[in-house]
Amino acid sequence: MNRNEGVKIVTIGGGSSYTPELMNGFISRYDRLPVREIWLVDIEDGREKLEIVGAMAQRMWDKAGLPVKVHCTLDRREALKGADFVTTQFRVGLLYARIKDERIPFSHGMLGQETNGAGGIFKAFRTIPVILDIVKDMKELCPDAWLINFTNPSGMVTESIIRYGGWKKTMGLCNVPIGCMLNEPALIDKTLDELVFRFAGIDHFHWHRVFDLDGNEVTDQLIEAILEGKKDDGTPANIHEVKWFPEQLRAIGMIPCGYHRYYYLQSDMLADGLSEFNGKGTRAQQVKEVEDQLFELYKDPNLAEMPDLLKKRGGAHYSDVATESIAAIYTDANEHIVCSTVNNGAIPDLPSDAVVQLSTYVGAAGPAAVSFGPLPTAERGWLQCMWNMQRLVEEAAVTGDYGTALQAFALNPQIPSGAEAKKVLDEMLVAHAKYLPQFADKITELKAAGVKPSDPVVLELMEQGL
Repeated sequence: MNRNEGVKIVTIGGGSSYTPELMNGFISRYDRLPVREIWLVDIEDGREKLEIVGAMAQRMWDKAGLPVKVHCTLDRREALKGADFVTTQFRVGLLYARIKDERIPFSHGMLGQETNGAGGIFKAFRTIPVILDIVKDMKELCPDAWLINFTNPSGMVTESIIRYGGWKKTMGLCNVPIGCMLNEPALIDKTLDELVFRFAGIDHFHWHRVFDLDGNEVTDQLIEAILEGKKDDGTPANIHEVKWFPEQLRAIGMIPCGYHRYYYLQSDMLADGLSEFNGKGTRAQQVKEVEDQLFELYKDPNLAEMPDLLKKRGGAHYSDVATESIAAIYTDANEHIVCSTVNNGAIPDLPSDAVVQLSTYVGAAGPAAVSFGPLPTAERGWLQCMWNMQRLVEEAAVTGDYGTALQAFALNPQIPSGAEAKKVLDEMLVAHAKYLPQFADKITELKAAGVKPSDPVVLELMEQGL
């Protein structure tokens, strides 16, 4: 990058409701990260939202009094030319696809969730081919750029970028670790500056330990405070806070991320999800309502700051960790950031070339992993199962092999294997046919056999071409 000219940022999925938070992050770091121009990229189906959020983004920069031009385009290749950093925050199939991801499994009595179970698998199936196309364009148009991914499922997408795309200058980000770090210190009357956090696992499936500045471990103190439940521990807003079993949490000796509730407390979380499915609607349906309200706010020509309603959208702090990561690379800050990157032996329980989520120090050369050491027996078993499941998902996403997809379903703890699981797989292939060209032959076969989802909401979306 030419530091005399300032930084060019490209955001794929620029019409997202998250974009104003991303602009906030860049504006607040402008003294360290002199942005020259920002390109927001989206697809034809997202044109209206791109225009709305692009205009608001420009208003935010203008209000800040900073000379940054926001460009909006549907031409990804035009945007990528000469980019220094590319961020990705897109959702293939928009929120309608997430609604299908949640409602089809729930209609069969299984968990429907954005990044876990069948829903997470299908989000990966739709997303991985698209991210690999983006990487191809980057190799041609901005070969020196860093790719900062916070498109979910972030771990699988990031591993595919590295393994199948061959793009090494990448980081996968998630808002869950930063939520823990911002909220947990207060549980034991400390500040973040007084504690050292160490994370290890994979995206949405990690644990962490915490130490004071003298090297004394305070993880047990935090576990007791979390069990007391007196203050916010940073659990994401989209996860129902079923109470942990105290004996289990103490036995683990590490703090699990909020998403572990889907595994340690599976039946309770499934019951809560089914209750919403049969009542007010799944999380995606609730988020759709919030997002519609947000874009009505964004249309206001006088609005030039992020509205409070965005906090209800979920995904808080994504943009902070993304912009901080970019600033850390640009300034060679050697800053502690939790991200998905190549293991390189930091977690000896997984292969060295596995992409894992853990504490790193980020500078000009990117993230340098911090060694965590081996995990306890149960957690090692969980992690190896989940990582191997993810490898199967990534392979199926790239090859379109139906048998490999079935193998991934069979290995996933949220999907009871057998005939019912195969029904869910088949229904989801048909429901998402528009976005799964790699499975085209199998989908044609399933349609000819009369396979279609039974959920009326999903059927209605399909009839509308969504």
